[in-house]
Amino acid sequence: MAMTIHVDIVSAEREIYSGRAEMVFATLVNGEVGILPRHAPMIAHMKPGEVRVKTATEDLSFYVSGGVLEVQPHVVTVLADTAMRAQDLDEAKVLAAKQRAEEAIHDRQASIDYARAEAELAEALAQLRTIRRQRDKIKQ
Repeated sequence: MAMTIHVDIVSAEREIYSGRAEMVFATLVNGEVGILPRHAPMIAHMKPGEVRVKTATEDLSFYVSGGVLEVQPHVVTVLADTAMRAQDLDEAKVLAAKQRAEEAIHDRQASIDYARAEAELAEALAQLRTIRRQRDKIKQ
């Protein structure tokens, strides 16, 4: 039997996942990290993207809007403002949000918060990557 690590993925509203995993992958601000049982302790900032949890029987995919990743030798905790299962993302809504953010950035006459528009665009692009990766996984 393979060694496992306990994983908790929590959003501001609720717990999204709690269970055992053989490996966890997360998108940090400075790259992607893979975490195995007995990983060295660390705390890192996450950027919007995918968190993948490899269990003994399946590979699970989640979208997080960023947040904090805490790693202990036997526990991984993901704390995010927004977190959801990848299959729950609505591609049409994500594409509409992407379009709105792009229009806001390019509309020089509007009095908008460019930093917020850029953050919304980055989040929409991360959601699209997660959706596409999930779709590609299903095709295999």
